[in-house]
Amino acid sequence: MNTSAAVQVGGKAPIPRDTSRRVAFAAFVGTAMEWYDFFLFTTAAALVFNVQYFSSDNALTATMASFSTLAVGFVARPVGGLLFGWLGDRVGRKKILMTTIVGIGVSTVLIGLLPNYYSIGVIAPIALVVLRVLQGLAVGGEWSGAVTIAAECASPAERAKYASIPQLGSPVGTILSSGAFFVTAAVLSEDVFNSWGWRIPFLLALPLLGVAVVIRNQLEESPEFEALQKEDAVAEAPLRQVFVGSWRQLLVGASIMFIGTGGFYLITTFIISYGKRVLGLGASMLLLATVIAAVIELPVIISGGRLGTRFGSCRIVIGGAIATIVLAFPVFWAIGTAQPVLVVLGMTVGVAAVSYPYAVSGAVLTSLFPAKIRYSGVSISSNIAGMASGFVPLIATAILTVTGDHLWPAATILVLIGVIALAGGIIAPRWSVAEEGLKH
Repeated sequence: MNTSAAVQVGGKAPIPRDTSRRVAFAAFVGTAMEWYDFFLFTTAAALVFNVQYFSSDNALTATMASFSTLAVGFVARPVGGLLFGWLGDRVGRKKILMTTIVGIGVSTVLIGLLPNYYSIGVIAPIALVVLRVLQGLAVGGEWSGAVTIAAECASPAERAKYASIPQLGSPVGTILSSGAFFVTAAVLSEDVFNSWGWRIPFLLALPLLGVAVVIRNQLEESPEFEALQKEDAVAEAPLRQVFVGSWRQLLVGASIMFIGTGGFYLITTFIISYGKRVLGLGASMLLLATVIAAVIELPVIISGGRLGTRFGSCRIVIGGAIATIVLAFPVFWAIGTAQPVLVVLGMTVGVAAVSYPYAVSGAVLTSLFPAKIRYSGVSISSNIAGMASGFVPLIATAILTVTGDHLWPAATILVLIGVIALAGGIIAPRWSVAEEGLKH
């Protein structure tokens, strides 16, 4: 294929296809950094924050407190989505994407430097929550901006392919964060790891941030947004326009996004905590399982984007949702055996199933909103899903206090998440402003 071939974008002047690829890659680098930092927190919430920052004689209570800080970040995400979505539709995609990635990286490094409860008392968990909120605010505008600019720099027919590239940041971030924790836990003794070794992956975010900023700085502004500026058609009140005129699209987008976030955290973050506390599995083994699942997720997302281009993004959402529903109970049965091979297999299959809808979620969400309110629409809908997802491990853990240490409630939750995504995939084409690449 000729990399200099041009594609038509938004009915405006065509841009070179290699520019589409370069923009998508720059967007991916930022989302990889985003997910690296965010997954560090989710993993640490399951492994060490309950001991380092929350004092309780009851292990379950401390774990739930730790997961509460995880949930707080997800609550902050919609606020960040509102703020950065509005700014993205008002001043441009590139400027906001630079702001969000810096906010994410700095918050993560500061978490790595934060003294624990035994050093500064109650200030420690309070400061942890504050940093988590700041991180959540920045994350609220990162992914939505990345998929928006990637989609806007691609032709409608190829939107599923290019808009799926930022999604690769999720498994890459998981591999880097879980890999960093795995190596650190393997090299250091358990006491040293719990004392200060867990901080190393957080501090590694600093050089990663430098690389991300350099590459992200080369990101080009969206031609669709530039066209809106030239035509003096930039939305004056994008948030009001989204809530008044596109509230149905918000709900549809959130339902589709929920399976890739809520389902993922259920299969990974919740299982890491459950596996260690209930099944008696080692932290290193659980982290390795997460890394393996993320490695398999890479080709799943790539193939999902290509299949979305060929058959329609919503068909991929529907297929992935059905697969998730069918596989939910077998996946958790395999994990419940506590056999390492079956645990890895269960987590890998579960992550693969929810990753197919996630692969094309960027293409679907960006197609639900017109360009002048797209950043806001994608931000709000994705962060509604993100906020709900943050409570999934907490809810699943809380249910254990009522039902006992059984996994069938978690499997039921995954089925419900799949049903929600299935409904969204069926409805989305009817409320889209750009039918290309969606299809019934």
